[in-house]
Amino acid sequence: MKKLFSLVLCLTLVLGFISVAVAGEKIGVSMPTQSLQRWNQDGANMKARLEAAGYEVDLQFAGDNEVPVQVSQLENMISGGCKVLVISAIDGSSLTTVLNDAKAQGIKVIAYDRLIMNTDAVSYYATFDNFKVGTLQGEFIRDQLKLDSTAGPYNIELFTGDPGDNNINFFFGGAMSILKPYIDSGKLVVKSGQTEQAQCATPSWSTERAQARMENIITSMNYGPNGVKLHAVYSSNDSVANGITNALVGAGYTKDNFPLLTGQDCDVTSMKNILAGIQSMSIFKDTRTLAERVVKMVDAIMKGSAPEINDTETYDNGTGIIPSFLCDPVFCTKDNYKELLIDSGYYTEAQLAQ
Repeated sequence: MKKLFSLVLCLTLVLGFISVAVAGEKIGVSMPTQSLQRWNQDGANMKARLEAAGYEVDLQFAGDNEVPVQVSQLENMISGGCKVLVISAIDGSSLTTVLNDAKAQGIKVIAYDRLIMNTDAVSYYATFDNFKVGTLQGEFIRDQLKLDSTAGPYNIELFTGDPGDNNINFFFGGAMSILKPYIDSGKLVVKSGQTEQAQCATPSWSTERAQARMENIITSMNYGPNGVKLHAVYSSNDSVANGITNALVGAGYTKDNFPLLTGQDCDVTSMKNILAGIQSMSIFKDTRTLAERVVKMVDAIMKGSAPEINDTETYDNGTGIIPSFLCDPVFCTKDNYKELLIDSGYYTEAQLAQ
C-alpha cells in the first residue's frame, strides 16, 4: 500500500512539474505587418489565447511586410528559447535557412494561414479553406450576374494578391474554377486581357498598387458611368478591394452604378463600403476560430501529442504534404453582417458606423 501511495505521489509531482513547465514555455508568433487590420487582430487574438493557456508569448510584426525583418525576428525567437513558432510568412519561400536552424534545435513550426514553402521544417499548417474562399467569391459573381440564366456578355476585371503568398494559388484558383468557363464561352469578358494569375497579382496586397492598376484599366478600357459598362471586379481580399473602390469612385461611380466587387477579411473600411452599397461582399474568416485552433495545436505539441488535423492531401509545400487544419469561411453581405459580425462580438455597431 505504501509503495502504491508513493508511486501515485511521485506521478502526481512529475505531472505537476510537466504541467508547470509546459505552461511557462515561450511561444513565438510572427505576423507579417501591422499596417493591415487583419494581422493586428490575428496577432492580438493569438497572444491573448496563448497567454490564457499559460504560455509566455513573443509576438512580433515584421514592419511593413519586410522579409529581412521577419527573418531577423525569427532568429531572435529561436535564440530566445521559443519552443514553437507560429508564422504567417510574408514570402512563403524566403524562410528556408532560418527554419533549418529551428528544426536543428527541435523547434516545431506551425504555418499560420500562409503556407511556408520549400522547407521540411514546417510541422503543421493552420488556415481557412482558401480554395473555398475563391469559390465562394466566384459563385457570388455568378449568382448576382445570373450567368446561368441571362445572355450577357458581362465585363469583368480580375485582381488577386501578392505573388509571394502561396494562398493566392487557392484564392484565384478557386474563383477561376467558377468564372473561367464563362470567360471561355464569352459570357464574361475581361476587356483588359489580364486573366493570368501573374497579371492579376498585387504586390504586398497593396491598396495603392491595386488602385493604380484599376485606374490604368479604367482609362485604357474606357470604363465609366458614361463609358463602357463594367459589371464586376473580382478581388481576392479587402485591402485590394479598397484600392479598386478608390479608383472606381474617382472615375465617378456611385452606389447606383457600382460594379459587383468581392473581398475577404471583413475589414472595417470594406464593411463600411458594403453598408454604403459600394463593395458587394467580403469573406468572413473568423480569426478567433483560427487562433483557438492554433492554441490547441501548440498545446498538443507541448504536451507531446499529435494535434488534430482534418486535411492530409491538399497542401504540398515542395517537400511533401503538410498536415493541416482547415477552418470554414463564409461570405458576408449587408444582409447577414449583423449575425456574423455584431451578434458574435467581432465588431460593435459603433465600429462600423459611417
